[in-house]
Amino acid sequence: MDKQQIQQRQQQIIDLIGEFCTQKLNEEYFELSKRLMQKLGRKRNVPFETGKPEVWAAAVIHALGTINFLFDKSFEPYVTIDEINNFFGTGKSTSGAKSKQIRDLLKLSIWDKEFSTRRIQVGNPFAEMVMVNGLIVPLNTIPEEYQKMVRQARAEGKDLSFTTE
Repeated sequence: MDKQQIQQRQQQIIDLIGEFCTQKLNEEYFELSKRLMQKLGRKRNVPFETGKPEVWAAAVIHALGTINFLFDKSFEPYVTIDEINNFFGTGKSTSGAKSKQIRDLLKLSIWDKEFSTRRIQVGNPFAEMVMVNGLIVPLNTIPEEYQKMVRQARAEGKDLSFTTE
């Protein structure tokens, strides 16, 4: 596939995801999905070159849902894996395998800075923790100047740990 064909396929998958997000989820999931698809499209070996677009659309929602507790009834929005697969006409094992492929390829996990919803980012229990001498301690227990350094580094997408002598 050339770049134009990849972009067309990418847009086809994004359109499918958009329909699902409009009916079952929200704009935030759609934006995260678009960002994820764009990142996949920049890979040397674009994974969605082969396979059905519906499977990839279901897999993207599944991957994001897995790291954002989409399948937990206590969260909003909430959908089941079956709802995703019924909507796209896909099989559970196929979309689940592609979801795993996406999560592994992009190293996605819970508390992911780039692909977590705002609710997950705000509720991240590790956001106010820092590593000092190999121990995790509350950020507010270290000197103010170090707290500023940690917050600045995290704003830049980095992280810090400290060792005292």
